[in-house]
Amino acid sequence: MLDKLEAIERKFIDLEQKISDPEIIGNQTEWKKFVKEHAKLDPIIVKFREYRDILNSIEESKEMLQEESDKEFKEMVQVELNELEEKEKTLKEELKILLLPQDPNDDKSVIVEIRAGAGGSEAALFAGDLFRMYTRYAERQGWKYEIMSSNIPELGGIKEIVFSINADGVYSKLKYESGVHRVQRIPTTESGGRIHTSTITVAVLPEAEDVEIDINQNDLKVDVYRSSGNGGQSVNTTDSAVRITHLPTNLVVTCQDEKSQLKNKEKAMKILKAKLYEIEQSKQNAEIAENRKSQVGTGDRSERIRTYNFPQGRITDHRIGLTIYKLDAFLDGEIEEMIEALVTTDQAEKLKSQA
Repeated sequence: MLDKLEAIERKFIDLEQKISDPEIIGNQTEWKKFVKEHAKLDPIIVKFREYRDILNSIEESKEMLQEESDKEFKEMVQVELNELEEKEKTLKEELKILLLPQDPNDDKSVIVEIRAGAGGSEAALFAGDLFRMYTRYAERQGWKYEIMSSNIPELGGIKEIVFSINADGVYSKLKYESGVHRVQRIPTTESGGRIHTSTITVAVLPEAEDVEIDINQNDLKVDVYRSSGNGGQSVNTTDSAVRITHLPTNLVVTCQDEKSQLKNKEKAMKILKAKLYEIEQSKQNAEIAENRKSQVGTGDRSERIRTYNFPQGRITDHRIGLTIYKLDAFLDGEIEEMIEALVTTDQAEKLKSQA
């Protein structure tokens, strides 16, 4: 591990020199790339240098124990050595986690799709609750979000919504949210007070950059039409809504939230790129997933991952067996405890697989 860390430190020093080089500063694209890489390595180097200092202190303490004859002084050094060795163990574990292979998408922004599943209007209402939960969480994190496409039924809630959350590292936090979310509660329209079960599907896609997805314009069929509101009522007198069909995959993306046809097309292309990128990533990861499937898992939309039980005020994540009894706060965006538990479990699984 020390050899690997020393190699990373050499790379870190090299990057420091590069981002200070006037010639490289003049090329902003290259300079930004090096700055980003330097920032990624910084937490590892800070921890490694602390770890190396502790190792040196341990060696010095051991030497003192051998050289000193004063009993009282030796006892004092031994106490200090014990403390240093405990700290060394902790730092070593932290470094192992920092050295785990990183998901290349972790530092990306995301596109989130929420769709009402089984449960009719109750599912649509809960889809609206989940949309609010994620956007409140984004606000708490200081992230910006933007609605890209939506389908709002007359009875309220959300039938389907697609929105982006833009900031560094969003995917690393929200990637575990992909899957089926189940809600158990008594609908406001249910006079008998029976608990109703509904499902909502969430998909979290890393936003694809142009360099990662090259779309042949000949593979696209673009249709424009008038956007409509609830019940099919026309809300726009121009053909501003856009439907893009990717012919090789038969993927269809629509966007009608903007009044401008150009803006709707831009948003639709953004969603299409994210979907195509996800397909490519799934192909690449299929073999790895076949050999070793993570306990936590990400991206499987058919997997039931979580239940929100209103009568008992609890949220249970079925992948890690964690139950939290703070339903109101959770739906108000206080989901960090769950996210941290999912991240920690995923890290533990990866460490176990490397052992």
